[in-house]
Amino acid sequence: AHPDLSLSSLFAKENLALMSEEQLNRYDRLINEPSNDWDIYYWATEAKPAPAEFDTDVMAMLREFAKNRNREQRLRQPDLEYLFEPPH
Repeated sequence: AHPDLSLSSLFAKENLALMSEEQLNRYDRLINEPSNDWDIYYWATEAKPAPAEFDTDVMAMLREFAKNRNREQRLRQPDLEYLFEPPH
């Protein structure tokens, strides 16, 4: 499974239309050049520092997006948890 795919595809859906041509080129490089999809996920979630060549405004946008996604998931989680609780 590709951990960053849902993150980067959701990010793309929301942000590509707002990006300049230079940003689109940097985004394209970011999603195509690293050989390991986990790297992009780790950089976006700040689990690992991004190498200088990928540490751009686009990476900053992706990090911000990842933080907001995590916040949304935390807000939504409790709604689902009761479905999995054993009956009392």
